[in-house]
Amino acid sequence: MRPVGELLVGHPFFAGLDEEIIRELEGCARNVHVHAGEHLFREGEDADSFFVVRKGRVALDVHMPDRGHMVIATVEAGDVVGWSWFVPPYRWFFDARAVGEVSAVSVDATCLRDKCEADPALGYALMQRVAQVMYQRLQATRVRLLDVYGADHAG
Repeated sequence: MRPVGELLVGHPFFAGLDEEIIRELEGCARNVHVHAGEHLFREGEDADSFFVVRKGRVALDVHMPDRGHMVIATVEAGDVVGWSWFVPPYRWFFDARAVGEVSAVSVDATCLRDKCEADPALGYALMQRVAQVMYQRLQATRVRLLDVYGADHAG
């Protein structure tokens, strides 16, 4: 298996970061494998890590009273799962479930927040990337809401 640092360097989320920053992140990261149907995390749990998806797909879903679970997004290799680790209260607001086999790098949130606090350049670089992920997810949600609204009110 390739070293975690090599996996991070090759992932789009970390593109453009210099080797020194990757070496800092490497100490917070570990390889994980999640089997089909298993959860990476569940709504309400502590957001103690985030996941750099290398292979496979992860469904993000929320529980809706009287409707059960509803998938709100699916992320794939090249994406990251979870930004709740970055913003208090550090709790997950949805479930993340493996759709098929998933290989990922799990990054420990406390370790990473400590490194960001000690190194503002690292914190800023990660904040930019997390903000980009948040922006993309919010835009995708907006499009889905427009689809739902349009379907409910079609003439």
